[in-house]
Amino acid sequence: MGDAAAVFKAYDVRGLTPEELDADLCRSIGVAFAALVRSEEPDTGSVVVARDMRPSGGELAAAFTDGVTATGLDVVDIGLASTDMLYFASGHMGIPGAVFTASHNPAGYNGIKLCLSAARPIGIDSGLGRMRDDVLSGVQPPSGPTGSVTSLDLLEAFAGHVRSFVDVAALRSLRVVADTANGMGGLVVPAVFAGLPVDLDVLYPELDGTFPNHPADPIQPENLRDLQARVLETGADVGLAFDGDADRVFLVDEAAEPVSGTLTTALVARSVLRREPGAAIVHNLICGRVVPEVIAEHGGRAVRTRVGHSFIKAVMAEQGASFGGEHSGHYYFRDNWRADSGLIAALIVLAELSASGGTLSDLLAPFRRYVASGELNSRVADPVAVIEHVSRHYASSPQDRLDGLTVECDGWWFNLRPSNTEPLLRLNLEAGDADACAERVAEVQALIDAVG
Repeated sequence: MGDAAAVFKAYDVRGLTPEELDADLCRSIGVAFAALVRSEEPDTGSVVVARDMRPSGGELAAAFTDGVTATGLDVVDIGLASTDMLYFASGHMGIPGAVFTASHNPAGYNGIKLCLSAARPIGIDSGLGRMRDDVLSGVQPPSGPTGSVTSLDLLEAFAGHVRSFVDVAALRSLRVVADTANGMGGLVVPAVFAGLPVDLDVLYPELDGTFPNHPADPIQPENLRDLQARVLETGADVGLAFDGDADRVFLVDEAAEPVSGTLTTALVARSVLRREPGAAIVHNLICGRVVPEVIAEHGGRAVRTRVGHSFIKAVMAEQGASFGGEHSGHYYFRDNWRADSGLIAALIVLAELSASGGTLSDLLAPFRRYVASGELNSRVADPVAVIEHVSRHYASSPQDRLDGLTVECDGWWFNLRPSNTEPLLRLNLEAGDADACAERVAEVQALIDAVG
């Protein structure tokens, strides 16, 4: 069996297949998930299961389904789906769910994102830890009748739900390029854009979990090159880059310049606050300073939180927030059961672009107040030792440990935190201009390298 101790992360299950995550382990995880569901939702009789296009997904999802049904719970199989489609299914049907995906990770990985009914998050402190302990202890299904499996096609219902977040009639004719990177965007993007006044050009729409064209990780600049070239070639108004499970989106403007998750968060936050003055807006701590500034300027209440979907969803529920954004390209909506959807965010951007009558670069110009480093990753032997070394160096500056180490300096700031999905230390830094940003990155990186 795979390695249960290795695959349970902060807010999902993820590992190499079959070395760490195999069918036997997925069957046990299915039993553990069913036990969690029965504990948290004793009146629930079924769960929804989906998968992305990774070659291992069919076998792993089938084994997980066997584990769930062995406990007597029924399974609704919605087949190939994006992660935000799974969250829609959970909310729409009012049942817990699981989707087999490893998001942006390379082809050799697979994983599981899980939720309770209404897409409520399951993280390490809200069920995943209990599931891990059950699996490690050799959990077995109770004796009794087994559950059934039924299939359901929710693609059109999901597409209609996404479109409901904007006034479709107010959209102007736009030319859009979408790079779906052979991921699940190839299924859901055309379905959502069907019938809209949009000339849609999809790059790499074929569902192929070996990712033959480029990795499905749009946060990495090299994975945007094909999209940028096509935007310039076709004179498109905007480019959209989706990750493997199509829950994240990154934009490029009409000049093929990348748009950070911070800028997209600021733009969507402004749109939400125009409709809901005074609303609470959640942002993770690596979003740039422009996000809380824009929220305050438009009468909203900014709520800062740690990185990760299960944490953000929980804070949104606690605060009654209308919207939440992450620098990493996740965008969460209260009216989407507080779940994230890059497609919803993309349509809101198109609606804002339509209303402006101008270009995306012009629309975003008021938000380009600072220069960010982007996410810089370092492999280090002892992440804790590195963080403490850096903390001591900046002992005279305000710091917090909400998620890793955040240091507020004079005119610049940075966050240094361990990855929740990979053995990396992640640096995000922001300063007033490009030269200052480069200088400070070199300064902090030298401290990391001195220990690492």
